[in-house]
Amino acid sequence: MSIKFLHTMIRVSDIDESKKLYCDPLGLEEPRRKDLDGAKATLVFLSEPGGGPGNEIELTYNWDSEEVYETGRSWGHLAYRVGNIYDTCQRLMDAGVTINRPPRDGYMAFVKSPDGVSIELLQEGDPLPKQEPWVSMENTGTW
Repeated sequence: MSIKFLHTMIRVSDIDESKKLYCDPLGLEEPRRKDLDGAKATLVFLSEPGGGPGNEIELTYNWDSEEVYETGRSWGHLAYRVGNIYDTCQRLMDAGVTINRPPRDGYMAFVKSPDGVSIELLQEGDPLPKQEPWVSMENTGTW
C-alpha cells in the first residue's frame, strides 16, 4: 500500500485577505490556482517556497457564498517550522496580524487567519533565548 499526504483544504471568504497572511508575512507561495465553473469555486494552492504538489494548503473560495465559516472543536491548527520565531512574529505584527500566543519561550507562537484558522509557528531547532517584547506580551483571544 502506498499513501502520500497531498493538501489541507480551508474555506475562505476572501482569497486576497487570506493571502495577506499566508503569503506576505508567512512566506508561502501560490504555485497554482483553478477555477471550477460548475462548482462556482476557486481553488488556490499554497506551498512553501520551491514546493509543489503535496504538503499544500488549498484555499477554497466559493463564489457568491454568504456563509460565515466556523471551525469545529475537532479541528486543531496548521503548524509551520520557521527559521526565527521572533522575526516571523514581527513580520506578522508589522502586517497587522495579531499574535494570539506570543513566543515567550522563544519556541512557539499562534496566530489566526482572517477566517479563524489557528496557525502554530515553531522555532526550528532549539528555542531562541527569551527576549522582550515577547516575554512580557500577554495572550490575545484564543488559538
